[in-house]
Amino acid sequence: MTPNELLKKIRRIHIRTMHMADDVFAGQYHSAFKGQGMEFEEVREYQPGDEIRSIDWNVTARQGRPFIKRFREERELTVMLLVDVSASQEFGSRDQLKRELAAEIGATLAFSAIKNNDKVGLIGFSDRIERYIKPDKGTRHVLWVIRELLALEPKGRGTDIAGALDYMNRVLRRRSVVFVVSDFLAGPFEKPLRAARRRHDVISIAVSDAREREWPKTRFVELIDSETGQWITVDGSSRSFREEIRRRAEAAVAARREMFKRMQADCIELQTGESIAEPLTRFFRAREARL
Repeated sequence: MTPNELLKKIRRIHIRTMHMADDVFAGQYHSAFKGQGMEFEEVREYQPGDEIRSIDWNVTARQGRPFIKRFREERELTVMLLVDVSASQEFGSRDQLKRELAAEIGATLAFSAIKNNDKVGLIGFSDRIERYIKPDKGTRHVLWVIRELLALEPKGRGTDIAGALDYMNRVLRRRSVVFVVSDFLAGPFEKPLRAARRRHDVISIAVSDAREREWPKTRFVELIDSETGQWITVDGSSRSFREEIRRRAEAAVAARREMFKRMQADCIELQTGESIAEPLTRFFRAREARL
């Protein structure tokens, strides 16, 4: 990708995701992710409509007229994007790679976060930690995060979600909202995910591509496993081959869903080439209703 191409991609994602953060998710992100408590703001004179339980009786007694205490939400949250940048993310059959989808998701969540005065950080991982950006605020900082999501050239090809979660647990001292964005085509990670959930609010976002389940009717084609580099030749005209592709994909999705269900953990499923607005809106509303 040339610098000009990268710049165009960043600008395109910036415009699209800023619109979603401003219009589509306005208020929903704030409602779905509450602060960690309330802090005292001021005492002011009672006005009609104020709740009786808010009256500060000591001040009221001293002043001879009613006053109330006001509190505000301790809002500043830290949002950490834990994003898979392994080789399997460089796949897509509908004019969008899984990695580009992950960048769009990350940008949308990051812009929603800074609009609510929250900090955003990034951990990009493959079979190792590829990039760590400390949480911070501001549009410039979010554009840096987007650039890394699009342009980072990973040294590793495989996926180690467990290692990424362990690393995050070491560097994040304060309770944070963590979005894990991956295709989850990786080894076991339930134990470190449980450990992460004890300290943080963890939401998983599974990205996929339709071609991973539906193989078109073709002739013999050569395929390469992007993470291992292994080549195989397959007969795409074979019905049994196409059914086996579907069976394996559905089994992997079922196992993943069962794991998250067993852990009572949130997981949003998104697919390349499709809008992310509706699934994210549905999740924010469902989460707000639970709080």
